[in-house]
Amino acid sequence: MTLTDQSFIEPKKQINDQQDINKWVTSEAYIRLTRFIELLNESVVNKKISDPCFVSELVQKVIDTLDTIMSWIDEIPPLPTSQRFGNKAFRDWVARLEQNAPIIHRDILPPQFHDAIIELVSYFTEGFGNATRIDYGSGHELNFVAWMCCVHLLGLFQEQDYTALVLRVFTKYLDLVRRLQSVYMLEPAGSRGVWGLDDHQFLSYYWGSAQLRDNKHLKPKSILSEELVNMYSSDYIYFGCIKYIREVKRGPFHEHSPLLYDISQVPNWTKVNSGLMKMYVADVLKKFPIVQHFVFGNLLPFKPMAEHQVEDQ
Repeated sequence: MTLTDQSFIEPKKQINDQQDINKWVTSEAYIRLTRFIELLNESVVNKKISDPCFVSELVQKVIDTLDTIMSWIDEIPPLPTSQRFGNKAFRDWVARLEQNAPIIHRDILPPQFHDAIIELVSYFTEGFGNATRIDYGSGHELNFVAWMCCVHLLGLFQEQDYTALVLRVFTKYLDLVRRLQSVYMLEPAGSRGVWGLDDHQFLSYYWGSAQLRDNKHLKPKSILSEELVNMYSSDYIYFGCIKYIREVKRGPFHEHSPLLYDISQVPNWTKVNSGLMKMYVADVLKKFPIVQHFVFGNLLPFKPMAEHQVEDQ
């Protein structure tokens, strides 16, 4: 799945109407991305966040980078406002991110990969929310995962890094975007309200359910116990998501999160995990309002995947 001999271009939007969704789901970009997402899923089966895992020098640099850009939140405080959503100081945070993104990439990537920065920065800077709309949602989460996928396609993230990409990098990313949401009051982007899985994330539940796949003690219905959620939120991404929801939403869980409540009635985590990937395809990857903003370059091309390439993936 690595592409090293490659020219790079500035990625551009290609999904302009519903018909383009059909081209998107047969594209090289879609196949590469979904394969990457599934590989990461398998890498964390039955693994806790606290379990030791291999952390390469590059992965550590990425973690340190996320810590650095998180520290900018303290340097760019929210502006006084009476609005419930959308603190305009977020635009300053994103402006600093966009200004520093090329430098960040030059710092973490080996020099021979600097030509790829033109593609990587597009996904990286879109991974934390939209400055115009002051919102964040599963489309931004997709961009951050696309960024990780592109670094992998360059051959820089290896198979041995998969577990750390979820349990070290993605968990740090979740800490960061949750802080952005709470400090700058980001609007949920593309949210389906109570009928969506979550206002902001999706892959955290998919990968989080993989961690629990064969767990004998924690069942899907365990998320309904506040005590269990608090006890296991630091070890399991799924429980961390539920804890965060309980902190930011008021009222009975089955009322503000009916879909998550329904999933808690599924008998085992294996069914939850496979069902969530199907739901991710239907509710995120095939939804025009979400993927219309996604961009395509040479690492994630919009062109159709040839049949023999599909078999090789």
